[in-house]
Amino acid sequence: MTNTDYGTPSSGVAEPPGAGSAPIAHLPGDVHMWIMVLGDLLIFGAYFVIFMVHRAMEPEAFLAAQQHLDLDLGTLNTLVLLTSSWFIARSVHAARTLQHQRAVRLTYAGAALGVLFIVIKAREWTAEISRGHTLVSDEFFSFYYVLTGVHLFHVALGLLILGVVVRELRRPDRQRIVRSPNRSRMSMVESGAIYWHMVDLLWIVIFGLLYVMR
Repeated sequence: MTNTDYGTPSSGVAEPPGAGSAPIAHLPGDVHMWIMVLGDLLIFGAYFVIFMVHRAMEPEAFLAAQQHLDLDLGTLNTLVLLTSSWFIARSVHAARTLQHQRAVRLTYAGAALGVLFIVIKAREWTAEISRGHTLVSDEFFSFYYVLTGVHLFHVALGLLILGVVVRELRRPDRQRIVRSPNRSRMSMVESGAIYWHMVDLLWIVIFGLLYVMR
C-alpha cells in the first residue's frame, strides 16, 4: 500500500520559510537606517535645545526677528511635506500588496512634492536675504539658516534615497519584493519611507520653533 503524506507538496519542493502562513511581525526597514535616523534625531535635538537656551536669554530680540519670517510660506511648506509623507506611506502599502506600478507612481508624487518644498524654501531664503536678513545679521537668523539649511540637505538626500527606492521597485524581478524570504527588497522600500518620515518630523519641529512659538 502506498502511504500519502498530506504535509508534503506534490512537487516535492520544500516551500520557503513562512510560505502560506501569517506574516511575521518585524521592525520595518533596515536596522542601519534606524541607527542613522536615531543619530540624526539626537543631533537635531541638540540643535533644538541650544536654540531654546539662546532664545530664553534674548526673548525680545528673537521675537522681533521672528516677525520677519513668512508664516504663509512656512505653513505651505509644512502642508507640502506632510502630503509628501502621505504619498510615501501609501507607496509602502502598495509595494507590500505587490502593486508595484502604483508604488512607483506614489513615490514619484512624494518626491515631486519634496522638490516643491526645496523650491518654496529657496524662494523664502531669497526674499529674506533681499531684505537684509542674512546668516550674520542677528542670532535668530543664524539659527534659522543653519536649521533650515541642514534640514534642506536632508531633504535632498531623501530625494536620492527615494530614487533608489524607485529603482528597486522597477527592477525586472520586483515581483519577488514581498515573497523573498530575506525581505531585502521590501526592506529597501521601508527604509526609504522611514528616512522620509524623519525629514517630515524634523520640519514640523523646526516650523514650530522658528515660525509658531511665541
